[in-house]
Amino acid sequence: MRDYIPKYLNAFLLAFATFAVGFAIFIAKDSNSSSHLYFSTSSSLWTSSFSPAFITEKRKRNGSNPGSGYWKRDGKVEAELATARVLIREAQLNYSSTTSSPLGDEDYVPHGDIYRNPYAFHRSYLLMEKMFKIYVYEEGDPPIFHYGLCKDIYSMEGLFLNFMENDVLKYRTRDPDKAHVYFLPFSVVMILHHLFDPVVRDKAVLERVIADYVQIISKKYPYWNTSDGFDHFMLSCHDWGHRATWYVKKLFFNSIRVLCNANISEYFNPEKDAPFPEINLLTGDINNLTGGLDPISRTTLAFFAGKSHGKIRPVLLNHWKEKDKDILVYENLPDGLDYTEMMRKSRFCICPSGHEVASPRVPEAIYSGCVPVLISENYVLPFSDVLNWEKFSVSVSVKEIPELKRILMDIPEERYMRLYEGVKKVKRHILVNDPPKRYDVFNMIIHSIWLRRLNVKLL
Repeated sequence: MRDYIPKYLNAFLLAFATFAVGFAIFIAKDSNSSSHLYFSTSSSLWTSSFSPAFITEKRKRNGSNPGSGYWKRDGKVEAELATARVLIREAQLNYSSTTSSPLGDEDYVPHGDIYRNPYAFHRSYLLMEKMFKIYVYEEGDPPIFHYGLCKDIYSMEGLFLNFMENDVLKYRTRDPDKAHVYFLPFSVVMILHHLFDPVVRDKAVLERVIADYVQIISKKYPYWNTSDGFDHFMLSCHDWGHRATWYVKKLFFNSIRVLCNANISEYFNPEKDAPFPEINLLTGDINNLTGGLDPISRTTLAFFAGKSHGKIRPVLLNHWKEKDKDILVYENLPDGLDYTEMMRKSRFCICPSGHEVASPRVPEAIYSGCVPVLISENYVLPFSDVLNWEKFSVSVSVKEIPELKRILMDIPEERYMRLYEGVKKVKRHILVNDPPKRYDVFNMIIHSIWLRRLNVKLL
């Protein structure tokens, strides 16, 4: 999977990405260096910025010349972001993680411990709605650009592309000078669907399409060259989404990559990249996604059904496949059992990684009111800069799989009820709506991009 990455980069990138995961980041200066990275576990909202010196240094390292063909950025755009940083930082410092937001909101006021800081999130979200503008490049023709499939495992990629194209999310601006970020509207799924030969298996088709596209927009517009791609983003839910970006160095190292498979061992960098949920809409129908029994009526302790692939699932199936009356694990679901109904009557739903770290079982569990049991390695969870996953899920390491039943049965009823209530609360942030609704999964994706744009201060 990673033969396209030069080997000399492996150790550096993996170490850097691993160090960054799970922490808030801000850039501070001292007398000995132009910029330093400081990490803090006290908060996960990314509300401060790279210094101008850091951006210039990064440009030089990537072989860029910021003075060549340089277009001066509209000062109002950066001033808006600077104001937002100050307001969010103020909210972050003045309220604890359990404090409800004092801001008014006719739809929803974030509260409770499923948020790392509900007030800071609420402040940030409202500022995003008020300020954030996204420019979608119009170059390129469907179906490779501006279009995506809206069903099956890659549905989120297609829905996001279509919503952005039709401005359903209301963040799109037609004036690129007023934009805070720029969207590269290619679909990795559609590139591979239409141009990839399964016999020849020439992965360079991704390079030809994406590199050519970046070259076109960088010659036609000044924005890519001005920022070296720091304020540009792409989105993909395909397994090869991360691979697709490697062929354009600045897209890989600088741009915001919004990916389902947020795997730090494959160089996902949570400083700048944003994870989002993998949601499998089998038919594209979003009706009746949610449901489930009340806790007292959930008679199954834990449930999983799925094929044996990747490194983690074979371990799970080896220890638990059809071996226990409380931990119901199947490779093939027996006749007479319905997958969705089993999730809706289980207390815990086991969500192991497969070929890739992301699993559609995580949102499926949340939709079903079933507490997710996360078994993964190197996975950056969706919206984890805002959401505290410990409050509505259980994490189990691969080495603990043999002890899975004991771990789950040892969870006190009081804690289980708190996890269950957390699942109910977080559901609104994972839910697919058409058209999108405030605080739903699509607006949370936009918010993740907004936070990462706030983390970059451009000259």
